Amino acid sequence: MVKLTSKERMLRVFEHKNPDRIPVYDCPWPTTIERWRKEGMPENTWYADYFDIDQIIPIDLDNSPQYPEKIIEETSEYKITTSKWGATFKKWKHAESTPEFMDFKIKDPDSWKEAKARMVPSEDRIDWNYLKANYKTWREQGAWIQANLWFGFDVTHSWTVGTERLLMALIEDPQWCVDMFNHFLDVELVLYDKLWEKGYEFDSAFWWDDLGYKGNQFFSVNTYRELLKPVHKRAVEWAHAKGVKTHLHSCGDVNPFIPEFINIGIDALNPLEVKAGMNPVEVKKKYGKQLVLHGGINAVLWDDIEKIEAEIKRVLPALKESGGYIFSTDHSVPSNVSLKDFKRIIELVKDIGTY
Repeated sequence: MVKLTSKERMLRVFEHKNPDRIPVYDCPWPTTIERWRKEGMPENTWYADYFDIDQIIPIDLDNSPQYPEKIIEETSEYKITTSKWGATFKKWKHAESTPEFMDFKIKDPDSWKEAKARMVPSEDRIDWNYLKANYKTWREQGAWIQANLWFGFDVTHSWTVGTERLLMALIEDPQWCVDMFNHFLDVELVLYDKLWEKGYEFDSAFWWDDLGYKGNQFFSVNTYRELLKPVHKRAVEWAHAKGVKTHLHSCGDVNPFIPEFINIGIDALNPLEVKAGMNPVEVKKKYGKQLVLHGGINAVLWDDIEKIEAEIKRVLPALKESGGYIFSTDHSVPSNVSLKDFKRIIELVKDIGTY
């Protein structure tokens, strides 16, 4: 088959047809990129260009309350800052991990009401200069353009109000939770509609909503159906009305939710986290005709080139069958993966993943 562009390749995958090869779409940690540059990747080269993998271009907008961002404390090892969402968090400088959240400005319906009033979808929340400078080139290069939505359970508990607080509120004050889920999405959709109307179209709508952890989920399927599924469905219907595919990132063991995702028309699921209890080959057997799978390559093994090559050889032939698969780790590329080893991995994936 003639070599396809990233857009052509991804579209065939979303149509459950065989492309020329499996698309490769992963997210190395910043510390991983830093390591690769020390090991020879040129400073001003985008890693996707360097490894000749797929051009997936994200577009991000700002639907936050726009609280002031400031540094509270900084040392050679870490920095404590406040975010535009009102969270105070600690982030290590030379190690990659989720931030340590220390406090939140939004703690109850009253403080949410004040934040909500600040979340108005004005055009200055869109980086128009960035789009004007790059959009034409993206399209000429055949890139797949992805609108990154910011809404749902995950970003609300982790970045906005705190995990324990939101989990309690799902039981004690579910309407507050639903109001937050919906308002985040409302602002995003208005902004992306403005972008679309000015000719900046995109190919997929992607959002992060981690609903599970190791061996379990944050809440029941019934809670999902009642409180969050209708909000997810709104996002799907909005995207599909534009002819845009939908792509959900949900870490952890989300096995019980997969039929619900399919029911509302979600097109793709990522990352199929093996260490949490997801078996990508089994998911492929059960749902591969209804759902594009993205990920499922155990990140725990990536620091041992022999083990990760054996794993890829074991699972990739099954995952690529009948299309509908995008290659990546089951989370992101950690910094214990060398430039040399990642090159070997990509070469292997292109070899096994060719149709």
